[in-house]
Parts: sequence; C-alpha cells; structure tokens
Amino acid sequence: MAIDVDKNWQLLIDGEWVDPAAGTYDIVDPATTNVVGHAPEASVEQANDSAAAAKAALASWRRLSREERCAHIGRLGEEIAKRSPDWVDTVQAETGATIGTTENLQVGGPAVDRFRYYANPIDLDENLRPIPTAKGPLGPAGLMSAHVKRQPVGVVAAITPYNFPITNVAGKIAPALAAGCTTIIKPAPQDPLGIFLLGEAVLAAGLPPGVVNIVNGAGPAVPAALVDSRDVNMISFTGSSPVGAKIMENGGKTMKRLLMELGGKGAAVVTEDADIGQAAQAIATVWGFHSGQICTAPTRVIAHKDVYDQLVETLKTFSGFMKVGDPKERDTIIGPVITELHRNRVEEFIQTGKDAGATVVCGGERPELDGYYIAPTLLADCTPDMHVVQEEAFGPVIVVLPYEDDEQAIQLANDSEYGLYSYVFSGDSMRAFALAQQIESGSVGINVIQPHMEAPFGGFKMSGVGRDRGAYGIEAYSELQAINWLG
Repeated sequence: MAIDVDKNWQLLIDGEWVDPAAGTYDIVDPATTNVVGHAPEASVEQANDSAAAAKAALASWRRLSREERCAHIGRLGEEIAKRSPDWVDTVQAETGATIGTTENLQVGGPAVDRFRYYANPIDLDENLRPIPTAKGPLGPAGLMSAHVKRQPVGVVAAITPYNFPITNVAGKIAPALAAGCTTIIKPAPQDPLGIFLLGEAVLAAGLPPGVVNIVNGAGPAVPAALVDSRDVNMISFTGSSPVGAKIMENGGKTMKRLLMELGGKGAAVVTEDADIGQAAQAIATVWGFHSGQICTAPTRVIAHKDVYDQLVETLKTFSGFMKVGDPKERDTIIGPVITELHRNRVEEFIQTGKDAGATVVCGGERPELDGYYIAPTLLADCTPDMHVVQEEAFGPVIVVLPYEDDEQAIQLANDSEYGLYSYVFSGDSMRAFALAQQIESGSVGINVIQPHMEAPFGGFKMSGVGRDRGAYGIEAYSELQAINWLG
C-alpha cells in the first residue's frame, strides 16, 4: 500500500483515537532520507491519561476468564495477519529494513505467532502438597494446604525499541494481556507508525477500551511520565543498558516491577575442531541481518589460535557476498541503519578500533549511497581491553580475538558487562555443552543461531532483568499469590 505522507496519525487512548497535544515530528526513511510521515507527539498529560485509562480497564479485564482473554488475543492475532501485508511499505520506509526482513519478520510472521501462542490458555497455578502442622500459638493442628496463583501485575507500560517495533510489542503485550494485565505501548520515536497500524487492529479485534493504549513522543518526557506514574505497576523495556538503569532508578520510587532486555555483546567461541565454514556462515548471517541492529548478534568472535586466520579469511570472503544497497531490492543483504546520528556513532566506534591498533580486514568505509549506510566491517588483531571489544556497536561490525585453551576462551567470553546471547561452535557436542554452561549469558546457542522461541529469553549482568517468551512470559507479567488454609 502506498505511503500517505500527510496521514493524520493519532494516539490511542481509552479506545479512541486522540489528536496529539504536543504536535508532530518528522519520520525519515533511512534509505532515502525522505520524510515519510509525521508522528504524533503526546503531552505528559496524555501519557498520564493513558495510564489512567489502563488502570480503569484493569478490574474488568482481569475478571475475565483466562479463556475469554485468550479469545480476544486470538482475534487480535488474526486481525494482524489479515492487515499486515498492507503495512509493509510504511514499516519498511520507517525502519529501513530489507524487503525480506520487513515481510517475514517486521510485520505479520513472528508478531502473529506470538498472539496465536498466547491465545491458548496457559495455566501455571499449582497446589502445594499438604503439610501436617502441629498445634501452636498460631492455630490448631491439621493439614496446612496452599494454592499458588499467578495474579496479573496490573498496568504494564511497554517501552519498545526501533529495530523490530511490531514484533517486540507483540512479545510484550500478548503475554501481558494473557496474564490479565492492561497495557500502554510507548514505541521508539524513530519508527512508531507501524505501532499505530497495530492500534487499528486492536480496535478491529474488539478489545475493551483502555486494555491497549498507544502514546508516543520523540523525547524522554512521555516514557518518564509512565515510569513515574503511580497508575503503572510494571515497565517492560527493551533498549540500551544506560536507559534501563535510569528506569530502574526512577521506577524504584513507586516499586515498579521490571522486565528489561538490554544491551548485548554476544561472544561466539569457535574451537579448533569446529566446522569453520558452518561457523563463519552462521556468524555472517547475523553480521548483516538488519544491518547489525540486533542485540543477539555474535559480534565478539573468540577463535582458537589454530583456526583464527582461517576464520578471519572465511568471514572476509562472506562479506563479499553481502550486498549493501536499496532495501527494496530483493538481493540486498544490508540496508541502512536507522538514523544519521546512529551511523555517525557506529563510524566513531569503528574509528576507536583503528586508533587502538585493530586491523580493518574489510569494511570501515561509508558506501557511496544516499541514506545511512555502513559497510560490513571486520576488525582483527583485537585485544580484550579495546572499546570495540567491550561495547555494543549495534551495527554491522564484528571483532575477532584469538585464544589458546578452553579456560582462556571462557575468560574472554565472560570478560564483558553484557550477557544476553552467546554461542559455541565446536565439533565436539559434549565439549560445547560444557563450555556453554560456563558462559555468563542468558542464552547460549551451540552450532546454531536460531533460538527456541519458547525458551526463556533475557540477560545476565548489564543485559537485563527477568525473562519472557513461552510460559515464562506469563510468569514475567504476573505476581505470585499464596492462598493458605487449614484442612
């Protein structure tokens, strides 16, 4: 569907589309630098209105049976499936994602799958075994029984990232709704338009007013208001570690529950007996995926010294097949990064590696293209203390370090503030399993990049707090309540 640049985008508050009180700002296509829309800017008062609407809707939503809530979630999933093909042009223009990534991962696809998954009731409540209890100061003797129930946390503010806006939102609000929570979505300021299209699906699916609200803002005022609001019980945030830390600090004043998926600097340990071609292909697949704007990317390759040169050369070869260009062309592998500011940040990041003595094996230059492009960059001869080894570029940049034995491999893998998603590539499955268990990371893939979509997802250390996905998503958005009785 062609983009209507002049479309009047509005906020969704309490089941109604509302004009933004703070005006609009431009949304820029990172591939062309053209303005493709004007995003609504909520006021702090409207952010507070959305929280009040979600709070008012909470009592009736949580009283619905699990099956009734799941029926609503299922209808929303089907509305997204029906409507999402018409969202492709808008979402691609604001995210800069390649056409394949947009069609298969940005709209429809995983978002629909997540709603369909949580449309099936998940019962995590349990009865504890009765315990014989002697007569005492607190009561008579008998069998003490208990029922452990998951109660909804309450109002959840979902503050989401720019890289996969609709998919990330689906991963937050689908389990939150299933748990009995009501929600407020605050999308990333760079590409919020697809989330407002999602809002159209919310209304079409017939969800009660106030159960899903959408407010937006280019600056920190709107999310700060949600973090400060006493009507909001939980913040579900995906983004940078520094912002996550600020949310923890400010949310503590109202004892906010938190779910945070933050930065990553994924280690990829490649042993001397690994299939180097397979390892390089897996690493390269994520190297260029969505221009490296993915937190689970194995951007810190730790290769055994006996295969180090071979792996570096193989990765260099793969980079030659990674076309950088127009994301609308089907053979493009790497499109632009999200903004000019982010491109400049990634280029400065690469320069720090050069200045510290890293060798640029390939990339490192700015492609001669309109838009915010970065060539896939491979840095060798790196040392653990380098900024490029310790920090996340969030772009198509990989660093490679050598190691001598498994003990050093683990030491290098764990020499990071981050611990979101790491990898082990080895020809010995038992050795790989042993190494994986020693890596301080929320997830570890062995000879594979793809995750298990029902496995718990989240990070160690500065990579976050809490876990979601699968049944763990219901746990994330619920409080444990123990009901005790003497029988």
